[in-house]
Amino acid sequence: MAPAVAWLLFLQLVLGPTVVVDTMLQAAIKNFRNIHMDYPQVNYPAGFQGYCNGLVAYVRAKKNNWYCPKNHYVIHAPWEAILKACKTCENFCENYNEYCTLTQDSFPITTCSLVTKKLSTSCHYNGTLTNQRLYLLCSGKRDAKPIGIIDLY
Repeated sequence: MAPAVAWLLFLQLVLGPTVVVDTMLQAAIKNFRNIHMDYPQVNYPAGFQGYCNGLVAYVRAKKNNWYCPKNHYVIHAPWEAILKACKTCENFCENYNEYCTLTQDSFPITTCSLVTKKLSTSCHYNGTLTNQRLYLLCSGKRDAKPIGIIDLY
């Protein structure tokens, strides 16, 4: 019985951190899809006073954070098209401690920019739709998935 307990303890010590890191990466990938992907683009009702106001309200609720971000980027392209960008990441962005890449293709992107902040919970955004390349953070060096947007190019 003692060898079985020792083996179990060994597996927990060795594999435990791997499971935690993998779970965190999976959550980051899911979060990226939830807050940065909108394909096909949804139409919010008039009560939201524009696409970006509805979308950023959703993002703030999803993050459980009522901070009004200065800019928020939303990609209007299929997930498979964005996945290609992180297939091979040769660059490591030390500022973010993650692999990063610049997409080869341009994608339709809405940039939601903060116009006014009236109260701590009230933000007003304008949206601009453009076709641009993205600087993406990726979950690894090979066969990775997007986990963040650094900027547009």
